Amino acid sequence: MEIRVLGSGCPRCHEVEKRTIDVLSELNIAADVQKVTDLMKMMEHGILATPGLVINGKLKCSGRIPSRDEIKAWILESMNG
Repeated sequence: MEIRVLGSGCPRCHEVEKRTIDVLSELNIAADVQKVTDLMKMMEHGILATPGLVINGKLKCSGRIPSRDEIKAWILESMNG
């Protein structure tokens, strides 16, 4: 599973990364989690506002901090779909 946190490194971006890592740990799921700060790479995902969360190449959220429950649902959905 590949997870990308898109953003400039602001506190909101760090919170999305922290919540994502916490959920992965809670679910005992291994994933390649990377922060993407390059504007051109972020634009490849079509986001207009940060932070953004991409799971297995699909943009799940942008412009807000998703809840842990949302992140958990997206991760589980990505594993089953």
